Amino acid sequence: QVQLVESGGGLVQAGGSLRLSCAASGSIFSINEMGWYRQAPGKQRELVATITSGGRIKYADSVKGRFTISRDNAKNTVFLQMNTLKPEDTAVYYCNALITSGHVYDYDYWGQGTQVTVSS
Repeated sequence: QVQLVESGGGLVQAGGSLRLSCAASGSIFSINEMGWYRQAPGKQRELVATITSGGRIKYADSVKGRFTISRDNAKNTVFLQMNTLKPEDTAVYYCNALITSGHVYDYDYWGQGTQVTVSS
């Protein structure tokens, strides 16, 4: 059984910072890509940032220069440092990982989501 557990969400004023963490646990052979997605009320889930096991990174245009994704491969953990937060960053943030476990290759796992609220 593989789980993704997120932490670090909360309420912050515009211009502030938050750091999200997501740890994968369970019977894991390898983790390919890890990332963060978000979903605001009434909107579709969208990509925020992803990072491969080799360190290749992708950001949504809306967060470039403000958010930084990183990962600790030894601890199967991915982080999202969010700076200069804006009210439009308010959303539920979901951790995602492509995990090889047992005989299942690159299965798509999701965390339970953590609320980020940015007040103006």
